[in-house]
Amino acid sequence: MGQHGEHRDLVAVIPGTTRILAATILGSSLAFIDGSVVNVALPAIQAVLRAGAPEMQWVVDAYLLLLGALVLLGGALGDRLGRVRVFMAGIVLFTAASLACGLAPGAASLIAARGVQGLGAALVVPGSLAIIGAAIPADQRAAAIGTWSGAGALTTALGPVLGGWLVDAVSWRAVFLINVPLAAATLWLAHGIPDSRDPAATGPLDWPGAVLAAAGLGAVTYGFIAAPGHGYGGPVLACLAGGAALLVAFAMVEARHPAPMVPLGLFRSREFSGANGLTLLLYFALTGVLFFLPFMLIGAHGYSATAAGAALLPLSLLLGGLSRAVGRLAGLVGAQPLLVAGPVLAGVGFALLGVRAGDAGYWTGVLPGMLALAAGMTLAVAPLTTAVMAAAPDGQAGAASGINNAVARIAGLLAVSVLGALAAGGADAVAGFRHVAYAASGCALGAAAIAAATIPRKTAA
Repeated sequence: MGQHGEHRDLVAVIPGTTRILAATILGSSLAFIDGSVVNVALPAIQAVLRAGAPEMQWVVDAYLLLLGALVLLGGALGDRLGRVRVFMAGIVLFTAASLACGLAPGAASLIAARGVQGLGAALVVPGSLAIIGAAIPADQRAAAIGTWSGAGALTTALGPVLGGWLVDAVSWRAVFLINVPLAAATLWLAHGIPDSRDPAATGPLDWPGAVLAAAGLGAVTYGFIAAPGHGYGGPVLACLAGGAALLVAFAMVEARHPAPMVPLGLFRSREFSGANGLTLLLYFALTGVLFFLPFMLIGAHGYSATAAGAALLPLSLLLGGLSRAVGRLAGLVGAQPLLVAGPVLAGVGFALLGVRAGDAGYWTGVLPGMLALAAGMTLAVAPLTTAVMAAAPDGQAGAASGINNAVARIAGLLAVSVLGALAAGGADAVAGFRHVAYAASGCALGAAAIAAATIPRKTAA
């Protein structure tokens, strides 16, 4: 028997639903945890490559820029060309970029490879749930999505610890190179899954919108990252203004395109606009703190990369373990009370992390704030999905969810660049982190205020 036939026999041993879940969980986990794992490795990368803070910001932002700007286009490509086909193409691209990251000789090549990783992830992320929705029978779908969510939460929880251990025991390069065998397993599992398209997905792809979104966000990000070293005059100001103009042009294109990435009509809903404003502020705060916290723990307090990764465990474990129960609670009391209480509690957690930043002890310095932050995010995440879906008109729930996911990614992109300017203003790593944590606390409280003003008291039956 030939190699292709042997492959089919081996795959046939794995039940269809299990194979689909394993492929989509592995694929989406590669994309989701890459950011948090890399955060823990950044101090080691900076030391080995002799790079500055702006380069380290771009290592994260190059990934988030392409993912946030193109994830909606990736979903549209899957609907038209085949969800499994586009998902597998994204995995191949992500794998090649991961190999390039692991072998990068300098910061510039690493940043370029991270951008390609983000492009691959933009093809993978929307495809994973779409494949489950299309390939798994309706009576098994809810359980499958629950398994996908739970496994994603578990891998997200363990990712920073594994990444930290790889940095300490092997090298920062192993954080990227470990993606290669995992991606190969994903491709092996995905091969043979029935492909599907959306027959209603017609019209030209929104390439102009994708280009304008990426260029506008990239220019704004570049401006904020460059500002601490060059000030806000001259080229930096021109870059920020140019980026803002490109984003205005993006909105104009979306308003006229027959099949826009972002249907602007959704934002006529006060609830939908409010939920996305809340998402922007809350994930801006969360991503900024999680980017700068490992730098402080490793650089100022002497934590190992493994210990810095483990410091994030309460957030992932509470979020993964309790989100389903909180989702049921949102169904009983409505999303609004939880979307007010959650960000307020997260704001308290951010403030505690800032107040205790000078304490090197984990139990007294990091854990109190991390527990409050974890509890607050756990209260907010599932009800936020409820609010977004409740605000979407019939037939546009997928678009609404995709937009909200993109907003969360863009929030992280902006956080790393904007809050970097605040961190740079501190006298040392602890003072810089305090600036970031207090700003994050203010953003979280702003998110709570938006929820109180725009989310109806009952958004779920």
